[in-house]
Amino acid sequence: MTAPNDPIIIDYAKPTLKERTAIMFHQLPKATSNYLINLVPIAQWIHQYRLSWLVQDMIAGITVGMLIVPQGIAYAKIANLDPQYGLYTSFVGVSLYCFFGTSKDISVGPIMSLLVGQAVQQVTAIHPEITGPEVAVTLSLFAGVITLLISLTRLGILVELIPEPVIAGYMTGSAITISFGQWPKVFGIKQVDSRDADYMILYEFFKNIGTTKLDAAFGIVALIILYGIKFSSSRLSKRFPKLSKPIFLLNIMRSGLIVIFGTVISYLVNRQHRDNPLISIIKDVPAGFDAMAIPSLNVTVLKDASVTLPPIVLILILEHISIAKAFSRTNNYTIDPNQEIFAIGLSNLVGSFFGAYPSTGAFSRTAVMARSGVKTPIAGVFSGVIVVLALYALTPAFYYIPESILAAVVIHAVLDLMAGPKFFKSLWRSSMIEFIIFSITVIIACFVDIETAIYVSVGLYLLLLFLKSARPHVISISRVKLNDVHDRKAPLCFDVDSPLTNKSLTTLLNESPLQKEEEAQYIYIDDQDIHFKDRVEFLPEGILIIKPTQSILYLNANWVTERILDIVKLRTRPNNEIAATDSDERPWNEVTSKNTMGSDTSRPCLEVVLFDFSSVYRIDFTALHALISLKLAMEKYAGTDIEWHFCSIANPEVRQLLLQSNFGQLPPLQGESALTVSSSSMELDKEMSTCEQYKATHVRDSLIPVDKYPAFHWDIPSAVCSISKRRQCQKRLIIS
Repeated sequence: MTAPNDPIIIDYAKPTLKERTAIMFHQLPKATSNYLINLVPIAQWIHQYRLSWLVQDMIAGITVGMLIVPQGIAYAKIANLDPQYGLYTSFVGVSLYCFFGTSKDISVGPIMSLLVGQAVQQVTAIHPEITGPEVAVTLSLFAGVITLLISLTRLGILVELIPEPVIAGYMTGSAITISFGQWPKVFGIKQVDSRDADYMILYEFFKNIGTTKLDAAFGIVALIILYGIKFSSSRLSKRFPKLSKPIFLLNIMRSGLIVIFGTVISYLVNRQHRDNPLISIIKDVPAGFDAMAIPSLNVTVLKDASVTLPPIVLILILEHISIAKAFSRTNNYTIDPNQEIFAIGLSNLVGSFFGAYPSTGAFSRTAVMARSGVKTPIAGVFSGVIVVLALYALTPAFYYIPESILAAVVIHAVLDLMAGPKFFKSLWRSSMIEFIIFSITVIIACFVDIETAIYVSVGLYLLLLFLKSARPHVISISRVKLNDVHDRKAPLCFDVDSPLTNKSLTTLLNESPLQKEEEAQYIYIDDQDIHFKDRVEFLPEGILIIKPTQSILYLNANWVTERILDIVKLRTRPNNEIAATDSDERPWNEVTSKNTMGSDTSRPCLEVVLFDFSSVYRIDFTALHALISLKLAMEKYAGTDIEWHFCSIANPEVRQLLLQSNFGQLPPLQGESALTVSSSSMELDKEMSTCEQYKATHVRDSLIPVDKYPAFHWDIPSAVCSISKRRQCQKRLIIS
């Protein structure tokens, strides 16, 4: 057992294949059981459920259920389906999620209506014999299967490749497209095809504005009331604190209430004109789950909708995860992204048996759920009960729901999904390139289609990621003195001016007059940092410190090594024979003292390179070979062997790979074998070389962790100290 003051010797032994296999098989049963248990999260917390939570879950679930019914009917219209299909989709999503989800706030709904509507339009235009519900169910089935496979194979990490601006761009573009498509319905204009591009819808809308019908009275008044309640509720709550609860309930139930009142007025207007209503109404809605069946594997639908299916899968995962993460951070709990993908995939798979179409987390309903004080995902069950009651008891009342009011509800709901001025300002300040990609996403979504917008934006981001990874910065490190005197002992160094006598290295170290001196304290910074340009001090002559800012992989290995060589040539001078003799055999591009910028005397010869690998967490085969080639090029440039040192290695695997490429050892000191030893240290000198004695002494007198291999160091200050000692040792040996 080591004493508290004993030094820490760092070494990471690489486990053998046999050891790794044994560990894997030992952990396999527990890992498998955890994997299966995690697939049903409700089993882990249901035994802790409190009856006090039941009331809150019931209130939140019923509140959201009141919102789900009108939104489900309205969104089904966007998907080019009958109203009941929006309710089928809503029921399965909210009811099933609570058993498999890890977010208490999420409410699943038919938010994918726009993409589904585009797929329905494409397939039915080519194959009129195929119905819209058949297309929607097939998309739900395959989207569910693909999403489940992504979850079960734990590929949810791929979601992280899609940045937030892409999701925001899709949501904003979709909101604009959906709202443009609903404005003709608000005004009762029939001549506009809501499936056209946004600019065509806008053009046809104003062209046919003269054909506006009575529907506009319902739609415009509904929009005014919806936004009036939304913007006035917060002010009224502050002005009348005692009425904050009723005002809150009125605010979150405004969509449901406006549909109810609009339906009552529509009934009074149209009851004498049932067969020829004065305004557009949704008419008959079948009661119950009329579309329940085993979904058919229609290959024709899959083939013709193959362009739409990938973005559907991508967006339903991205949107769901982004919403779940946002509300989990706000309400101080954690989610499991892979399990969320599993829950949403299973909801879509099971939903296809109920006649549902692809669904995912809905932002507006999730916000209402969170503000309603929900405690657990069980609230979704109560939302599902409201949808079932609507399907079995309220379908006769759905007959007179005005389409213009549903369009107003959709416009009001989707405009909340748009990125606001605060997001624009924040994105512009953080990254102009990302702001441009976001803008391109919105423009393409509005003028072309959603699928193209997604593909283009993701492609641009991957290109941006590639460029950033392929061209990382390489920093040259210098130091700045913080104060003239530091309160700890100076590193143990040799007095170069005194001759080396017949003593062991240990004795020389202990007798060094510099041992009692104090040293200045330094910080190590980028030598291009403008904040320290007047205080930068040179490193010990011949030492260069270089820091790559990213992992070195095949993608950037050549770039990094070229930048390192550029730094070497900029800050040191060549010292090779060709440069000295200026031989006629010198290649035309060989660097010499005559064709190098600057004076040779103003720059030292390179002797030691120290690499700060604190940002290098990965290194591969290509990078290792590039580093070996770089070392040969540097030695040719310097005309002598170069010592390579490494510090702050972030990952033991990187250290192991460097060792395998012989980067961990240093060459023996010149003249080391000429030393003789004293009788007092005879036994020690028999076991260790002089350099090893020096290192052993350094380890013994220091509490800084020291690597087993001399080329690896804990941090930059200890590395510089160790290198300085070694160089002073070399000078003493040369003098002796």
